[in-house]
Amino acid sequence: MLERLRRDWTLLALCLPGVLYFVTFFYVPLLGNVIAFKDYAPFLGISGSPWVGLDNFVALLEEPEFWSAVGNTLQITALQLVLYFPAPIALALLLNSLVGHRIKRFIQTVVYLPHFLSWVVVVAMFQQVIGGAGTVSTFLNSHGITIGNLMSNADTFKLLVTAQVIWKDCGWGTIIFLAAITAIDMSHYEAAAIDGADWKRRLWHVTLPGIRSVILMMLILRLGDILSVGFEQMVLQRDAVGAGAAEVIDTYVYYHGIRDGDWGMSTAAGLMKGLIGAALIYAANKLAHRFGEQGIYR
Repeated sequence: MLERLRRDWTLLALCLPGVLYFVTFFYVPLLGNVIAFKDYAPFLGISGSPWVGLDNFVALLEEPEFWSAVGNTLQITALQLVLYFPAPIALALLLNSLVGHRIKRFIQTVVYLPHFLSWVVVVAMFQQVIGGAGTVSTFLNSHGITIGNLMSNADTFKLLVTAQVIWKDCGWGTIIFLAAITAIDMSHYEAAAIDGADWKRRLWHVTLPGIRSVILMMLILRLGDILSVGFEQMVLQRDAVGAGAAEVIDTYVYYHGIRDGDWGMSTAAGLMKGLIGAALIYAANKLAHRFGEQGIYR
């Protein structure tokens, strides 16, 4: 062990800042989850606040607003899994089919640039386009077609936030799948072409199996973060559509914990979300092993 440390000390030193970052901002704050089992008051501190056991969890499960937030979270999550998760894969396959490298690079650059925009900018852009006085709404109204203000329509809000996520992050996720596609041995395509396989069969029997491990890995990571559907995105649009449509678990924790001072119950909600996410990662990783893939850990 000491010999390996002496041999690899430079690599370990390079990893040290990243390890310290995660320990400081991710693992140490986990100790604060003890608040979920206390009647926490900031002026008493964690050690001075009395224990209440599972009372916060019982009160949380009896709270109708919490179940409304859970329902909204699950609905948005399902839409994003069905509509958003396949989008980078489809875009990567489309870009890979383009012959011209300049066109491919140009499109790839254009589609991943929105990833660097903040949600404040993204929501403002959508407001200017499809809002009540937006470009699209004004154009349709001038032609006798009334669609109203889509930015404040609670019935279509979940589809709206999914569309925003696709527009913002689809191009960024495409980079990973494009890298996986370029790693496929070209001889597999040549052999398939010699056997008479058209582009559809090459796509189904060569490309998709070649990136299956990456797809499963990204799906596992997505499932771990499945209940986090964009805190900033929801907060920015919550007032426009109402809490009934835009309240998710993260916003519930924020408004009931920080704004209303119900620290114990909000911490219990956050802890439950984290435990569910960890369970989903474990189950998805086991499923990947059954498919013969490595997953994210053995």
